[in-house]
Amino acid sequence: MSQRNDGDESDQQESAGIALPSHIAGSGTLDRLVDTARDYARAAASDNTLKAYARDWAHFARWCRMKGAEPLPPSPEMIGLYLADLASGMSLSPSQSASRPLSVSTIDRRLSGLAWNYAQRGYTLDRKNRHIATVMAGIKRKHARPPVQKAAILAEDILAMVTTLPFDLRGLRDRAILLLGYAGGLRRSEIVSLDVHRDDTPDSGGWIEILDGKEGGGALLTLNAKTGWREVEVGRGSKDQTCPVHALEQWLHFAKIDFGPVFTRTSRDGKRALVGRLNDKHVARLIKRTVLDAGLRAELPEKDRLALFSGHSLRAGLASSAEVDERYVQKHLGHASAEMTRRYQRRRDRFRVNLTKATGL
Repeated sequence: MSQRNDGDESDQQESAGIALPSHIAGSGTLDRLVDTARDYARAAASDNTLKAYARDWAHFARWCRMKGAEPLPPSPEMIGLYLADLASGMSLSPSQSASRPLSVSTIDRRLSGLAWNYAQRGYTLDRKNRHIATVMAGIKRKHARPPVQKAAILAEDILAMVTTLPFDLRGLRDRAILLLGYAGGLRRSEIVSLDVHRDDTPDSGGWIEILDGKEGGGALLTLNAKTGWREVEVGRGSKDQTCPVHALEQWLHFAKIDFGPVFTRTSRDGKRALVGRLNDKHVARLIKRTVLDAGLRAELPEKDRLALFSGHSLRAGLASSAEVDERYVQKHLGHASAEMTRRYQRRRDRFRVNLTKATGL
């Protein structure tokens, strides 16, 4: 059993490859194009997404074999039973204890992962098949809950958080991360994927330009985000201590960074910038650490305080704190709809437009 499980992920990696038909295999030019096509295929989704899909397939394949079935070819009936099992938590683990039921969003993601994996193997998974669609509809109707939102980091919160940071090189970097991430409404992956210039590195997710202007200028970020390329303008603040652009300039200057990733790791003593790009998990850890150090939500136990905040707290904080027309916030965050922007606004005047009074009641 373990040998077959060990092969699940390697099977997935092989299936993601592209092969030539046997009657034209061996053609030098076409063989080289196969490698190029594989590179493009891998770039169709982020590394994190591909890893998640690989785990989804490994879990499903293991589940099938525990039930005496095979994952290939796709069986809508078996997949429907698998989804029901995920929602009910009826499966027994090796320790013979029931597994924890998964949330609706996680089950939906698992189903997407299976559809992607089947596509890489040349199969089509019909998610509208009644054995899948009706089970999934029932799961959503019975178990769906409003999305759990992370707390927004408001303007006064971010100011308190940055004051907890030292003024060594690591502190300068972390201050720039928090202020730029907040003012730009950036995802943590967008923060760490920035390069100094366009095309500095193969894994670049965007670059920065520091510009002068009538109102003091600012930093123009060009991002390859989830929804495509977009530009984010981060203006200068009212004072250097809280200005994201000034913090960015300070970090780049003292870290002597003029090429490659904007945010890199530092030496253990925090006095020297290293070459490697910072991992996006650092942003989440930085937020949680400074939230505790700043004493935010001090009335709650530490475990609950940590659970309240994540990388998305920066985006929600900007959306909730910026006193400007909603359409500007929507554009800044790169949202396709105003409704999505409103989901990020934790505090706003919800009853400014009162349709009850407008009808004469």
